[in-house]
Amino acid sequence: MLGQHSLDDLLAKRENINQDLQKIIDQQTEPWGIKVGAVEVKDVELPQAMQRAIARQAEAEREKRAKIIAAEGELAAAQKLADAAKVISTQPAALALRYMQTLIDIGTDKTTTIVFPIPVELIKPTLEAVRGVGNGTATAVPGR
Repeated sequence: MLGQHSLDDLLAKRENINQDLQKIIDQQTEPWGIKVGAVEVKDVELPQAMQRAIARQAEAEREKRAKIIAAEGELAAAQKLADAAKVISTQPAALALRYMQTLIDIGTDKTTTIVFPIPVELIKPTLEAVRGVGNGTATAVPGR
């Protein structure tokens, strides 16, 4: 009788199971003139193999929930990154500032060496200012 119910049912529907057991026992003992007054499931012992199977199932369920939570976090992060990309794309200076902030975050350790590539468009005005006007030769800038 108990094998027909899940473990959850044994815990949640104990009274119904007791009544079903009472009926089965009454059917078997009535021809003998015996009446059983009360039937109650007090303890259920599970074999080790079943306990291991239940433990594996519970572990799989926990892993499933963990993966779902991680995927939801990834989705939220991707949405925030997409929103940030839209904002940054409207302001070219914001991209440069974000780039420099990333370099600062990377370089918090004093032993870190950062190779800082500078776009030519960024230094072109400086190079043109250093060159002489019209003669193509570089002139020295005082203090540099």
